[in-house]
Amino acid sequence: MPKKIPIRQCLGCREHKPKNQLIRVVRSPEGELSLDFRGKKPGRGAYLCPSADCLARARKSRAIERALSTPVSPEVYAALDEQMRAGEPGDG
Repeated sequence: MPKKIPIRQCLGCREHKPKNQLIRVVRSPEGELSLDFRGKKPGRGAYLCPSADCLARARKSRAIERALSTPVSPEVYAALDEQMRAGEPGDG
Protein backbone atom coordinates (compact mmCIF):
# COMPACT_ATOMS: atom_id res chain seq x y z
CA MET A 1 0.00 0.00 0.00
CA PRO A 2 1.54 3.38 -0.99
CA LYS A 3 2.35 5.91 1.69
CA LYS A 4 -0.22 8.70 2.08
CA ILE A 5 1.11 12.11 1.00
CA PRO A 6 -0.09 14.97 3.23
CA ILE A 7 -1.84 17.81 1.39
CA ARG A 8 -1.70 21.43 2.56
CA GLN A 9 -3.23 24.66 1.27
CA CYS A 10 -1.08 27.61 0.18
CA LEU A 11 -2.03 30.85 1.94
CA GLY A 12 -1.32 32.87 -1.21
CA CYS A 13 -2.94 31.07 -4.15
CA ARG A 14 -5.22 28.89 -1.95
CA GLU A 15 -4.34 25.76 -3.99
CA HIS A 16 -4.03 22.37 -2.32
CA LYS A 17 -0.61 20.80 -2.96
CA PRO A 18 1.57 18.06 -1.47
CA LYS A 19 3.23 19.26 1.73
CA ASN A 20 6.75 18.67 0.37
CA GLN A 21 6.16 21.22 -2.45
CA LEU A 22 5.33 24.04 -0.01
CA ILE A 23 7.38 26.14 2.41
CA ARG A 24 6.27 26.30 6.03
CA VAL A 25 6.08 29.67 7.78
CA VAL A 26 6.51 29.04 11.51
CA ARG A 27 5.61 31.03 14.60
CA SER A 28 7.94 29.72 17.26
CA PRO A 29 6.81 29.33 20.88
CA GLU A 30 8.65 32.63 21.55
CA GLY A 31 6.52 34.38 18.88
CA GLU A 32 9.25 34.71 16.24
CA LEU A 33 8.39 34.10 12.56
CA SER A 34 10.68 32.24 10.17
CA LEU A 35 10.64 29.95 7.14
CA ASP A 36 11.00 26.23 7.74
CA PHE A 37 12.23 24.48 4.60
CA ARG A 38 12.42 21.03 6.26
CA GLY A 39 9.12 21.16 8.15
CA LYS A 40 10.72 20.19 11.46
CA LYS A 41 10.83 23.41 13.52
CA PRO A 42 8.56 23.53 16.58
CA GLY A 43 5.65 25.93 16.57
CA ARG A 44 2.50 26.85 14.71
CA GLY A 45 2.87 26.53 10.94
CA ALA A 46 1.23 27.76 7.76
CA TYR A 47 2.20 26.94 4.19
CA LEU A 48 3.16 28.95 1.10
CA CYS A 49 4.23 28.06 -2.44
CA PRO A 50 7.93 28.81 -3.00
CA SER A 51 7.16 31.93 -5.05
CA ALA A 52 7.32 35.61 -4.23
CA ASP A 53 3.90 36.02 -5.87
CA CYS A 54 2.20 33.80 -3.30
CA LEU A 55 3.97 35.64 -0.48
CA ALA A 56 2.73 38.96 -1.92
CA ARG A 57 -0.85 37.63 -2.11
CA ALA A 58 -0.68 36.32 1.45
CA ARG A 59 0.67 39.68 2.61
CA LYS A 60 -2.07 41.63 0.83
CA SER A 61 -4.83 39.47 2.32
CA ARG A 62 -3.08 39.28 5.73
CA ALA A 63 -3.45 35.50 5.55
CA ILE A 64 -0.23 34.81 7.50
CA GLU A 65 -1.36 37.07 10.34
CA ARG A 66 -4.71 35.29 10.55
CA ALA A 67 -3.28 31.79 10.26
CA LEU A 68 -0.60 32.31 12.91
CA SER A 69 -2.61 34.68 15.14
CA THR A 70 0.20 37.22 15.35
CA PRO A 71 0.89 40.63 13.79
CA VAL A 72 3.52 40.59 11.04
CA SER A 73 5.69 43.69 10.60
CA PRO A 74 6.94 44.92 7.20
CA GLU A 75 10.48 44.02 8.29
CA VAL A 76 9.41 40.39 8.81
CA TYR A 77 7.78 40.28 5.37
CA ALA A 78 11.00 41.69 3.84
CA ALA A 79 13.05 39.04 5.67
CA LEU A 80 10.68 36.26 4.56
CA ASP A 81 10.88 37.49 0.97
CA GLU A 82 14.68 37.58 1.15
CA GLN A 83 14.86 34.07 2.67
CA MET A 84 12.45 32.72 0.04
CA ARG A 85 14.49 34.20 -2.83
CA ALA A 86 17.76 32.89 -1.35
CA GLY A 87 16.46 29.37 -0.80
CA GLU A 88 17.26 27.40 2.31
CA PRO A 89 19.04 29.48 4.97
CA GLY A 90 22.10 28.19 6.79
CA ASP A 91 20.37 27.73 10.15
CA GLY A 92 17.19 26.17 8.75
